[in-house]
Formats: sequence, C-alpha cells, structure tokens
Amino acid sequence: MSDKLQRLELVWPGKNERVDVEPRILIEDVEKSYSADPKIQEKMNRQLFKQEPEIAPTFDNMLIHGDNLLALKALEAEYSGKVKCIYIDPPFNTGSAFKYYDDGLEHSIWLSMMSARLEILRNLLSPDGAIFIHIDYTEEAYLKVLCDEIFGRNNFRNTIVTSRIKKNIRERELIKALNYAQDAILFYAKSDDCFIRPPEKEKIQEERWHALDASGLRTGMDYELFGHRPPAGRHWAWSYERAMKAIENGILKPHPKTGRPIYKIEASNTIMLDTNWTDIQASAFKWDFPGGEKNEVLIQRILDMATNPGDLVLDSFLGSGTTAAVAHKMGRRWIGIEMGDHIYSHCLPRLKKVIDCEDAGGITKSVKWQGGGGFKFYELGSTLIVTDKHGRQVISDKYNPEMLAEAMCKLMGYKYASDKESYWKQGYSSEKNFIFTTTMNVEEQLLAEMSQALGDGNLLICCGAFTGNKTAYDNITIKKIPQAILKKCQWGSAGYPLPVREDFSDEDFEFEDEE
Repeated sequence: MSDKLQRLELVWPGKNERVDVEPRILIEDVEKSYSADPKIQEKMNRQLFKQEPEIAPTFDNMLIHGDNLLALKALEAEYSGKVKCIYIDPPFNTGSAFKYYDDGLEHSIWLSMMSARLEILRNLLSPDGAIFIHIDYTEEAYLKVLCDEIFGRNNFRNTIVTSRIKKNIRERELIKALNYAQDAILFYAKSDDCFIRPPEKEKIQEERWHALDASGLRTGMDYELFGHRPPAGRHWAWSYERAMKAIENGILKPHPKTGRPIYKIEASNTIMLDTNWTDIQASAFKWDFPGGEKNEVLIQRILDMATNPGDLVLDSFLGSGTTAAVAHKMGRRWIGIEMGDHIYSHCLPRLKKVIDCEDAGGITKSVKWQGGGGFKFYELGSTLIVTDKHGRQVISDKYNPEMLAEAMCKLMGYKYASDKESYWKQGYSSEKNFIFTTTMNVEEQLLAEMSQALGDGNLLICCGAFTGNKTAYDNITIKKIPQAILKKCQWGSAGYPLPVREDFSDEDFEFEDEE
C-alpha cells in the first residue's frame, strides 16, 4: 500500500463522461434591451449620485436567455477572472415538479450538471472573488464535497443558514424526522485574496462592559492584569500590548466589585452577524414566481458583504431576476442567465420596473433607489457546425461574416475586436497576434500584402479555400474551416438543461404558515 495520502473525491456514474462545450456567440435582441428614460437618468445623476458618481448604475449589464452551461461558456473567454461575486440558487433536486422544469434529476445527472457549471463559474471569478450557492438538505452534503474538489477545501469559508418557509406541523404521534426549518448557503472564495465585510443587521444595542477572558488556552495570553490572571482553562482575549493601550484609552478597566478586567462595547444601532441568518426568510412572494422568489434583503446582505459599487455580479440560475434587481439597485454591474421562458414573463418586466423606478418593494427605500441604468438582452447563437444533406459538416448558413468571425475568435482563443484600418485584423490574442476569418478563397497575392503589413506580428487565417503556397510567409498560418475546428468541441447540441416541462400546470408548491 502506498504511503501517499489520496485526495478525497466524490465519485458518481458518468463523472468522467465530459463533453467539450461549444463556446457559442451571444446575439443581442435590441428590441428587448432596455435603458432608462433620459429624464429619469438625469434626475438620478443629479440627486442620488452627484457626490458618488462611481456607483451610478451602468448600461452594460447583460440579461441572457438560454441554457446556462452554453451561456457560461460563451462568457468564459471575455470574463474569466472578472466576476467579483456569484450567487446561484440551483434546483435543489427535491424530486418535485415545478411549473417550468422537473426538479428531480437522477442523482448522478444532477451532480454532473452542477460540476460542469461550477468549473466554469470558478474560472469566471476574480482572484478576490466569492461564490454563494443556495441549497437545501437534499444535495447539500454532496455539493459540499463537490465544491471542495472544484474550489479547494481550503477555500471553503462558511455554511450560512437561512430560514425556509415551514409547513404547518400537525403530527402528534411518532415521526421519522423533524421538519426542515433552514436552507444552507455554501460560501467559497476563489483564493486567499478574498476578504469580506462582516455582515450586520439593525438592532439598537446599549453601551455595556464585557469580561475580557475567553475560553481555551493560548500561549502568552495569561499575563497578570489588575492583579488577576485568567480563570482556569481560559485566556485573555487581547494581547498585552493591546490591553495596555486600551487601559490608556479608558476602554479597559477592573470590574468595580471583582477587580477582574472588563472592556467597553460601544452603543450601536447594528449588531454583527455570524453564519446564522435565520432573521431572513429566504423566499418572498411579490412577483408571483412558482415556489417564491428569493428575498431581496438576503441578496443585499451577500452583496454588501462581498462587493463594492461597480463590481460585477453573476447569477446563472436567475429565476425571477432577484439577484439582478438587487445588484442594479446597489450600483453593481450584473450578468443574469435564465433558460426558462419566465425570463420574458418575470425577469424582463421586473428589471424594467427597477430601471424606471416603478418597483417600490424590496430594498428600494433602504438604498434610496431613484432609477436609471439599463441592460442588453442576449440570445444564444445557434451551433456553428451543422450537417448538410450530403452528410458533410459545414458552417451553418445562419452565420453572417461578422458572426462567423466572432465565433472563430472564441473557438481559436482570440478576443473578437474588428480593426477599422485593417479589415483582416478581426481579433487578437496579444498585441502582435491576430486572426482573420473568411469563407472566400484566399490568394497568395493577398498574403504578401498582409505579411508586409504585419511586420513582426503574426496572423492566423481561417478560410474556405486557398490558392498558392501557404507556407511562403513565416508570420502567417493558414487553416481551412471547418476542418480547423471540427474536433474542438461538441457540435449541434441543443443545450445541457434541466428537463423543461411542456405540460405546464398551475399546481406549484403550496406552503402553509407554521402553527
């Protein structure tokens, strides 16, 4: 037997059966994109953000419709390492049928679904970023081990508990288990660079004095103070240097009766919180979303803790749009992804109301939201490679030259950015490395012109055909499409979604108030 310790790993059927996801392009639906009325925007700029223009809501937010694995892959090239905070509320896999999808995947399928998405989400996080995953008891333990594997066990920070809606408890006889009263939020950091603000809530707290000793023994923390040492099995909570300074400042003194050290806790309108967030009921019911949408106050607490104004927030299981709505009101940039048609029935109208300052609920009053900003609405582009009537794999006729250029940039690892002066510079991977895509025949004369213009730069040409010697120029590489990309990923997949229901029903979860 090997003495080398083996990594703890969650194993399930199909774990290693991965496919390379096609990085689709995102196509803006201009008619569904939305911006604030100029008068509202002017009022917002003048009244609310006059002193703090950096927290003014932006217009480059993204609302994306489509399978979230494909959408995340579409974002990966441009947004890797740029997202400060991710909050997701994935299907809990309870086995219940929701209005828009069946929340009852076979266990291994659910794990594969989550694993593929979490891997890309980790790539999107900034080095100082954090992810918060809302889950219940059904998959929490398995998800924790999976996240340990993807994010690193040392990057697990906390499990936060929130209050869930409780069913009316009527059982008076013997039962098999207790009613579940809480959900969990798994909190992981990207790295040691992640720091958060301690969360707090409003509560009037009078000035008081507290004993300085704390449980346990610590080296060097048992010095004599006011003629006393810590009680048996305890230590002073402060270092000697800190204690001396506190005495000078009048916030550490002997107890008037016992003489033991006590320190001053100032009066405050807030109290600091730990992982117990049961003061917040996780679900709300304002937007008529099946089973309830997430409470805006819950998302606000997370964003207050993990982000600053202007930071980028992402939710790839957007649901009714709560994360995007809260991020917008708080002056954060956001990306929201939702596969269901409720992106049209719930997210779009809700976010428009936020922008127009017609949403008076949630955190609107507490953050003094005045309206403004906007977002762009995107649909996922179709698969690039299709099979024609002769059984050949060819480029889809749904792609125009600009779309094809953008798609090839994603597939070949380039950033799409058309150069106005040099039409053949459609994207770049560095200051001197460019890409040019065309379905036309490229002739050697054109290569000579490009090679001279490049100088010490390099150009990758993906073309339909080529006439001449393609190795004649050291700074130009020529590849024929689609052969250049056929083996790069899986083509033609309709998506990797939860099973979307077509037999919509009005029956959703019905909860009763707790007795």
